[in-house]
Amino acid sequence: MSQRRVQIVVLCEDRQQEVFARHFLKKRGFILDRNFRIEICPKGAGEQFVRKRYPAEVKAYRSKNYLSGMLVVLIDADNKTVEERLNQLDEALSENSQLVRQPREAIAIFIPKKNIETWIHYLQGEIVDEETEYSKLNSESACKPYVENLVKQCYEGLHKNAPLSLQTACGELQRILSLLE
Repeated sequence: MSQRRVQIVVLCEDRQQEVFARHFLKKRGFILDRNFRIEICPKGAGEQFVRKRYPAEVKAYRSKNYLSGMLVVLIDADNKTVEERLNQLDEALSENSQLVRQPREAIAIFIPKKNIETWIHYLQGEIVDEETEYSKLNSESACKPYVENLVKQCYEGLHKNAPLSLQTACGELQRILSLLE
């Protein structure tokens, strides 16, 4: 796996999403050094923080060379659909007089349905549904072996029983990786 040095910004709701994203990117060969920045909700409603911060991060991304940067957004669907959450992010851009995300932009949006713990429990080998709220891990870093499982599955293809939101996320990942090649 080759090492990739690009500027990466991760916009996420909480520490669990941060650890998940950071470990995934590292295992996918990205170098996480001074060109890596995390924007995480300090406290309160994480999804609201991400929606409000998203236009500023997109504007910052667009002000730089597209080919050398990537914006990674993690936001839980909670009780909404993945499409509803995507529409909310599009609306946030429109309200900020910006174009919605374009196909050739390295802006990756990952939306676990219900929350990131759904994906983690699936990666632990459990059969999950996307309506149940799954328990948090004892520590955020406990997700790392399961993230490694996801990296492997992304190479080999997700199992057919993978949550639909995770299948969508893997498609999003492939789109982003093709832009960075």
